[in-house]
Amino acid sequence: MLAKGFRVLGHAVRDEPHMFAWSVVGSVLFALLTIGTAFVSGRVVGDIVVPAFDRGSVATGTILLGGCAILAISLGKIVGIFGRRLGAGAMQFNLQAKYRRAVTRRYLRLPLAWHQRHATGTLLSNANADVESAWYPIAPFPFAVGTVVMLVAAVVSLFVTDWAMALVGVAVFPALLLVNVAYSRRMSPRVARAQQLRAEVSAVAHESFDGALVVKTMGREASETERFAAKAFELRDATIRVGRVRAMFDPVLDALPSVGTLAVLVVGAYRYRSGAVGVQEVVSVTFLFTVLAFPVRAIGWVLAELPRSVVGWERIRRVLDAEGDTVYGTTELPGAGPAALRFDGVGFAYANEDGDGPTVLTDVTFDVPAGRTVALVGPTGSGKSTIAALAARLVDPAAGTVTLDGVDVRELSQDALTGSTSLVAQIPFVFDDTIRGNITLDRAGVDDEEAWRALRLAQADGFVGHLADGLDTTVGERGTSLSGGQRQRLTIARALAGSPRLLVLDDATSAVDPRVEAAILAALRRGGGHTAASILVVAYRRATIALADEVVYLERGRVVARGTHSELLETAPGYADLVTAYEKAEEEREREHEFDGDRLDDGREGHRDEEALSA
Repeated sequence: MLAKGFRVLGHAVRDEPHMFAWSVVGSVLFALLTIGTAFVSGRVVGDIVVPAFDRGSVATGTILLGGCAILAISLGKIVGIFGRRLGAGAMQFNLQAKYRRAVTRRYLRLPLAWHQRHATGTLLSNANADVESAWYPIAPFPFAVGTVVMLVAAVVSLFVTDWAMALVGVAVFPALLLVNVAYSRRMSPRVARAQQLRAEVSAVAHESFDGALVVKTMGREASETERFAAKAFELRDATIRVGRVRAMFDPVLDALPSVGTLAVLVVGAYRYRSGAVGVQEVVSVTFLFTVLAFPVRAIGWVLAELPRSVVGWERIRRVLDAEGDTVYGTTELPGAGPAALRFDGVGFAYANEDGDGPTVLTDVTFDVPAGRTVALVGPTGSGKSTIAALAARLVDPAAGTVTLDGVDVRELSQDALTGSTSLVAQIPFVFDDTIRGNITLDRAGVDDEEAWRALRLAQADGFVGHLADGLDTTVGERGTSLSGGQRQRLTIARALAGSPRLLVLDDATSAVDPRVEAAILAALRRGGGHTAASILVVAYRRATIALADEVVYLERGRVVARGTHSELLETAPGYADLVTAYEKAEEEREREHEFDGDRLDDGREGHRDEEALSA
C-alpha cells in the first residue's frame, strides 16, 4: 500500500511540478526557521532568563534583542506557511480539476457498449468522490516533504547537542513506522469498501431521481426510500468502520512523540544533574523534540490518507485505461446531397463483461438509396434500434459492412461521419439550456435562421413562436417544461440543423399526433428549401410506413421481407399481422388522448400540416 501510495504521489508531482516546488520551498523555509526557534529559545533561556534570575535584574537591551530575534523568525515562518498552504491548495485543486476533466473526456470517447455495462452512479462517483479521494493527501504532502528537512536537521542538531538525549528521542521512530504499517493494512480494505458503497449509493439515488415519474405514478416512494436507506446505512456502517480504525490509531500516533518528549526530559534532567549538559542544551533538545513531533504528525497525515488515495486512484485508472475507443479513419465523404446507405451481410452481438453476448443481427442486407425513405418495421427485439445505432456508427458490426456512399463508415473521419449523419433516438434528450442552445449546440454555421428552418421542418416553429422568449426559452433539465411531443420535435430540429445527408429516426415521433408525424416526414422528404436527406425511419404507424419508398421487415434480427407497404401486406403475413396490431394500438391511444395533441392548437400550424399531407 505504501509503494502504491507513493506512486500516486509521484504522479501528482509530475503533473504539478511548479505548485509542488512552490509549496515545498514554503514548507522548507518554515521547517528551518522552526529549528532555528529551538536554538534561539535555548539562547534566550540560557543567556537572558537564567542570568536575570541570578542577578535579580533584567537588561532592557538584551530583552529587546531576544524579542526581535523571535519576532523575525516568526515573520519568516508566516511567509513559509503562506507559501506552503497556497501552493498545496492550488496543487490539490488543479489535480482534481484536471482529472475530473480527464475522466469526463474519457467517458465521451468510450463506446456506447462500455457505458451500458457501467451504472451511471458509479460513473458519477468516479468523476467526483474518487477524484477527491485520490488527491486528498496532497494538502499535507508538500508540508510533509518540507518537514523531512526539519526532521533531518532536528535529528542532526539533537546529536550535535547531546548524543544521549538524541538516542532516547529517535528511538520513537521505529515504533511510529510499525504503527503506520499496521494502520495501512487495516485501513485499505475498509476504505475500498466505503468507496464502492459511495458509488452504489450514487447509483441508487440517480436511478430513483431519474425514474421519479415511474416511482410516483406506481406509488413506490416508500420502497425506493427503503432501498436508498439500506445502501445509505451500509455506507454509514462502512464509514464508521473506517472511523474506528482511525480512532484507534490516531491517538497512538499522537501519543508516541509525547512519550518521546517525556523520555528526553527525564534523561535531560539526569544529564544536567551529572553536569554533562547545561540548561541551554536541555531546553534546546526538549524544544527540538517537541518540534520533531510536528513533522512526525505531518508525515502521519499523509500516510493515513494513502489507502483512500490508492483506492480512488485505482478506480480512476480503470476509467482512463478502459479500452474500446471508437477509432475513426481519415476518408472524407465525396459528393454532396443525400447519401446512400447500405448494410451488407451485417451481424452484431452485444458484448457483456465476459466479451460474449446474445446475437442481435444476422446477415442483414438492405440499402437506403440516395434521397429515398426506407422504413424499418419489426416486432420488439427484432434489431431495429441496433440497425439505427450501426447506421450512425454508435457501434460497429461484428460481421459485414455498413457503407455511406460506398465508403465503409469505419474509414470515415469523425467530421465526415458526424457532419453527414444524424440520429434521433427513441428517448429524446434535451439539455438544460435554451431552445437555441439545444438546436445549435454551438456548431459553426448553425445560426438563428438555420434554427428556425430546422424548427419548421420538425413542425416545431408554431409552439416555439408562441413562447414568450422564443429561442431564448430555457427548457429545464431534460426539457421538463416541454411535453413529450415537443421534446421529440426539438430533437428532430437539432438533428436537421446540421443539414445531414442521412437522417436516422429511431421511433422518434411516437409522442406526436399521427397527422403531425406525417407532416414532419413529408417536410423532410421535400427538404424545406434544401436538398432532402436520405431517411431511415423505425416506424410502426401505417400512415408513416405508407410514406416510405421501401419497407424492410425484420424478425429475430434477420431481414424477412422487403418491398412497398402494399406489397408486404400481400406477401408477408407476419408483417400484415404486426401492422394491424400496431394500428389497433394506435387507435386505442388516440381514444385515450395519449398523443401530444395540444401541438395542433395553433391554426397556422394545423393548416401547414394539411398542406404537407396534401404535398
